[in-house]
Amino acid sequence: QVELVESGGGLVQAGGSLSLSCVASGKNFGITTMSWYRQTPGNQRELVSSITRAGKINYADSVKGRFTTSRDNAKTAVYLQMNNLKPEDTGVYFCNAVDVAYGGRHWGRGTQVTVSS
Repeated sequence: QVELVESGGGLVQAGGSLSLSCVASGKNFGITTMSWYRQTPGNQRELVSSITRAGKINYADSVKGRFTTSRDNAKTAVYLQMNNLKPEDTGVYFCNAVDVAYGGRHWGRGTQVTVSS
């Protein structure tokens, strides 16, 4: 079984920065694309960023130029550096990993990011 454990997040003022980390432990040899999603109350989870094992990156338009994602394949970890945060970035951020050995996706439990105005 694979477990995704997120860390980071918290409360920050608008314009500030936060970093998120996610490590996939367990039988993680099948992990390929790793992503960050966020969710606000009453809304569906939306993709924030994704990164393949080869390093191909995709960002949501709303975070381009402010957020940077990276990964460490040796640690099966993905990171999200969030700069110039805005109140609308507030939400629960979830780590997601595609697992070709498992034949599905894994989700972390989520970490709260709150940006005050």
